[in-house]
Amino acid sequence: MDHAPTGPGATAAAAAPPPRAGRDLTRAIPVGIGLGALVIASIAFNPRAWYLVAAGAVAIGTWEVFKRLRQAHFQLPLIPLLLGGQATVWSGFALGAKGALAAFAATTVVVLVWRLLMGGLDTAPKNYLRDVSVSLFVLVWIAVPGSLGAMLSDGDQNGQNGAQQVVALILLVVCSDVGGYVAGVALGKHPMAPAISPKKSWEGFAGSLVLSMVGGALVMWLLFGDDIWKGILLGALVVFTATLGDLVESQVKRDLGIKDMGTLLPGHGGFMDRLDSVLPSAVVVWIVFTFVVAT
Repeated sequence: MDHAPTGPGATAAAAAPPPRAGRDLTRAIPVGIGLGALVIASIAFNPRAWYLVAAGAVAIGTWEVFKRLRQAHFQLPLIPLLLGGQATVWSGFALGAKGALAAFAATTVVVLVWRLLMGGLDTAPKNYLRDVSVSLFVLVWIAVPGSLGAMLSDGDQNGQNGAQQVVALILLVVCSDVGGYVAGVALGKHPMAPAISPKKSWEGFAGSLVLSMVGGALVMWLLFGDDIWKGILLGALVVFTATLGDLVESQVKRDLGIKDMGTLLPGHGGFMDRLDSVLPSAVVVWIVFTFVVAT
């Protein structure tokens, strides 16, 4: 629960209205640039180095969520979640989607048994169904889409365009974020889901849609030499997944009674506060490049 500030600066702090979009841009922009530089550096020489970034993001995101859930008195099996998330990502590196699926299935079994025996053989587990369900939610929320996002760097059926696919994911999520931010700040009057995320507006959603569709068309034309309509479709889908991903995380935080998942990224909150829109978007981008663009 937030407490009112006290002391000499309390009056000034109370008088200053919070940023309309809820971000401290002087801190958020440099962090965003740094994350973009990390993406470029990871794929500059070998696109499959993106797996290192994806695996790290899955590990950090899982740890942040685990800590918040532990504070809320959930008892989750941390080791299977961390190692299973890494197994899901790196099995995709070695064996593709079938490998990632097999690793996820194996991790599910380990979670079921680990949580059952966490208290020992002489102690009946409490809240077993609740904790197992939340554990699997964490894997499905973070590790599975993280592995698909990592597999974008594998490229198409000929092993080409891996770097371009990663750039497409990040660029379209950025377009959705920037378009929504600008339109929301300038025009936002009609809340989209006030009970879940009060700052999201339909005007912001429209801004996301326009910029992402334009960005998708340019990406498909300039990076892949493919039909513009595929890029427009991809841009629109990313807006939906990015927005829904943000709403899902907002509801999780609302359930837990917290503002941010962490404090790792100044101006952004926790790492999961940046991954919330990237992870579900990675799923739809992987599907589009695997089953639409490749055909």
